[in-house]
Amino acid sequence: MSYPNSPFTKQELIPQEETLEVLKQKGELFIGLPKEISFQESRVCLTPDAVNALTAHGHRVIVESKAGEGANYSDSDYSEAGAEITSDTKKVFSCPIILKVEPPSLQELELINPQSILISALQIKTRSKKYFEMLANKRITALAFEFIKDDDGNYPAVRALSEIAGTASVLIAAELMTNANSGNGLMFGNITGVPPVDVVILGAGTVGEFAARSAIGLGASVKVFDNSITRLRKLQANLNRILYTSTLQPKVLLKALKRCDVLIGAVRGIERAPVIVTEAMVDHMKKGAVLIDVSIDMGGCIETSEITTHDNPTFVKSGVIHYCVPNIPARYARSASVSISNIFTPYLLKIGEDGGLEHSLRFDKGLRNGLYFYHGILTSKSVADWFSLSYRDINLLIF
Repeated sequence: MSYPNSPFTKQELIPQEETLEVLKQKGELFIGLPKEISFQESRVCLTPDAVNALTAHGHRVIVESKAGEGANYSDSDYSEAGAEITSDTKKVFSCPIILKVEPPSLQELELINPQSILISALQIKTRSKKYFEMLANKRITALAFEFIKDDDGNYPAVRALSEIAGTASVLIAAELMTNANSGNGLMFGNITGVPPVDVVILGAGTVGEFAARSAIGLGASVKVFDNSITRLRKLQANLNRILYTSTLQPKVLLKALKRCDVLIGAVRGIERAPVIVTEAMVDHMKKGAVLIDVSIDMGGCIETSEITTHDNPTFVKSGVIHYCVPNIPARYARSASVSISNIFTPYLLKIGEDGGLEHSLRFDKGLRNGLYFYHGILTSKSVADWFSLSYRDINLLIF
């Protein structure tokens, strides 16, 4: 019903409840992006596009000169994206938020101001007790990006880098098999009339899945071994095809190793990777076969593996070419940097929208999972157990 000559209905003329806008206080982030100094580390946490997205939202970013050089990003790329470029390392580390790929060295920790926020990898097995004592003394809040979970309960940073490592392992194997690299002269590819390359993959996790995906895409015959039937089933579902899978039975594995041209080790462990392939098994492999141990950063899952570097990545043992570089994603620094940046950027924007890290930690359980220091208080049980330190439950500190 409406009144004559009135544009409103009777319902609209009844007084309504007033709706008040709830003001959400945004925070302005001040982020420092230092140049990585770790051995052969060429990745960077934020690409110029990510910096542009942050500065467009009113945040401030200081980038150390040549920080993106390893990933082929110039200082002018960052400058045009709105970042401030400086050659003063101390100035970068004086920012309230420090963003790094590798954990800072003890010398770099000295440069960080008290009460700062550090976001980097943790790499617990390469840390020392002194590292955590310095974090405590400076009352640092520290997040390990490899432990941050997404809404599905996955670890996005670990998965992204594992995808790169899995795909790269096949590309590296293809390169090492060429005559130019003193390989056996075989080529990945389903060439008419030519038997396909035989690839054995140990481990059906993310690395194994993407290694299998790449090898199959190049026409190889692939066999995947893992002791988890669930992981093997999931791998086949993700690849949307049936392929040769088996549990880790020595007799079956040895038979596959005798025939394979490429062996990719991608088995993880809790403290170290279990040794799946013994030296005797490697002795039975073809001469000129390629072995890539992606698990070398956890000790390696192949007995003959020894850590190598990007400068000298291979050695030959029992006639088998071994590639045992721990940081494979750094070989493809630009792709890895884009992948890491894609993970960091939404979190940083969300922290800004929430008005700071404190608010984000309260409401984002996945982000809270990556926290291992809160204002100088250790909150990680795994770090506490590893170094015999006391810790506090983060849920009792922030609520």
